[in-house]
Amino acid sequence: MKRKTVLRSIIASTTLLSLTACGQANLTTTTTVASEPATTTVTATAPERDVNYVDSEPAEYPVFYENSMKTGDAFYALAESENSLGFDGALWGVPEDGINWNTEEYDNIRENVFKDVSTSPLSTFSADVDSASYSNLRRLINSGYTLKEIPEGAVRAEEMINYFTYNYDGPEGNDPFGVNAEISTCPWNSEHKLLHLGLQTEAIDFSDTPDSNIVLLVDVSGSMSDENKLPLVKESFSLLLDNLSEKDTVSIVTYASGVNVVLEGVSGDKKDKISEALESLRAGGSTNGTGGIDEAYRVAEANFIKGGNNRVIIASDGDFNVGKSSASDLSKQIKEKAKKGIYLSVLGYGMYNYSDTRMETLADDGNGNYAYIDTLHEAKKVLVEELGANMLTVAKDVKLQVEFNPKYVSEYRLIGYENRALNNEDFEDDTKDAGEIGAGHSVTVLYEIVPTTEENSTNGKDLKYQTSNLTDEALKSNDWLTLSVRYKEPDEDESKLLEYEIGSNYYTDKPSEDFIFSAAVAEFAMVVRNSEYVADGSLDHIVEELNTIPLKDEYRREFATLVDKVNL
Repeated sequence: MKRKTVLRSIIASTTLLSLTACGQANLTTTTTVASEPATTTVTATAPERDVNYVDSEPAEYPVFYENSMKTGDAFYALAESENSLGFDGALWGVPEDGINWNTEEYDNIRENVFKDVSTSPLSTFSADVDSASYSNLRRLINSGYTLKEIPEGAVRAEEMINYFTYNYDGPEGNDPFGVNAEISTCPWNSEHKLLHLGLQTEAIDFSDTPDSNIVLLVDVSGSMSDENKLPLVKESFSLLLDNLSEKDTVSIVTYASGVNVVLEGVSGDKKDKISEALESLRAGGSTNGTGGIDEAYRVAEANFIKGGNNRVIIASDGDFNVGKSSASDLSKQIKEKAKKGIYLSVLGYGMYNYSDTRMETLADDGNGNYAYIDTLHEAKKVLVEELGANMLTVAKDVKLQVEFNPKYVSEYRLIGYENRALNNEDFEDDTKDAGEIGAGHSVTVLYEIVPTTEENSTNGKDLKYQTSNLTDEALKSNDWLTLSVRYKEPDEDESKLLEYEIGSNYYTDKPSEDFIFSAAVAEFAMVVRNSEYVADGSLDHIVEELNTIPLKDEYRREFATLVDKVNL
């Protein structure tokens, strides 16, 4: 029997945190071609049980939660009646026409490799605070996908790690970041070390942020009619309204076959008026995403607040089928607006036709955040609990560069951030775009390190055309590495440089709870991707690691249930 986490007794409570709005068909996804439909049928046998929320539970659930709550932690089992997608029978059933209509799109990701410090001493990449990959992966797992069926492109390790909060020290003095570091034995390869870096900005309550000009851009095309799409969008934005006041303005733009301005420049304290406008939205027609983005920016410019938070928030499944629809064409439309101070954040919804590729690209080029909303509880996390971080940018174009000292480090591998890689020369080039960090955001970075030994040291091993002697500074130093961070103030175009030396004093044989947990998430990402670098890592090993630490918040406890779910 597989060993489970000590949390099995509370799975019923944590399961509700990840009840997906889409657990209705198990159709294997690939990046470009729909696969053969699954034929396995699963029957619910778990008894009905009382469910107690770990934290607090939403006051009301949308329709698609009903079957889930009835079956407790077996919510992914058989449906009693026809569901909202028009499928009969099992939640993982096949459409009556026998055709798999799954067209979900994910970018192919080539996993980072180990690099030799003697030839590649610098590692340069853009900061990333997106979290969509984790919540989307949660949706896939809770919908019944096996590890083999999960598209590799859906697994972005950095977004999974950064989904969670860590007990980091905040900034000191005038620095925008607090920098945290820890080095210990790598959990999945005892011959290697693991470096944990964490940047933390100061949290700000949304009520204390500058005035906001928010344009809600809502996809109301026919593909958004399912219960886990437009109905969930409306409930999500209703949560957002509770945090707005008279200092904020709200506009609503919709797009389907055409474009419609439902509301423009309404004060944030007119909650009834905004709620009525949201409730009036209905789905139907094709998807003129390009026209919707154009109109949303027009409205945002008309209500622009100088020195304020000007932001378009798009809610969609990413299925644009009218107008320019390539990711590159759409990106060009929003880059200039971002430079003028109107940012674009992206909330993804739904399944089957979901375009993760397009949604991530739009958010990146719009200097905004990208989150995937699979439940009302996730909407609360993004639009209530983390509203200040997701709405107020405190540092833009944030770049990180790590220089490793070959005295201590022979090879290194950056875990994740594959699509955030920069050329080393881009670090000092202020024209190169990079990631944004909000108030209260943290950025977590993990490196797997091969320590330098007598056997693998290159010191003194000269080649014909170059030498490999270490500098006196390297030989005398206790530094394992130097972390350099470049960033710009939100309203400035010239970057500032911060440098932090990470030395032997950061090494420990007793890693912190944050170190162990973040490593478990990274290991899980590698197991799901079937990484060649997972070494001794496994689902059972992740369970063992999680059982060594208290899981102090609901999201960490939920992660443990996901590991259990695929480790049956």
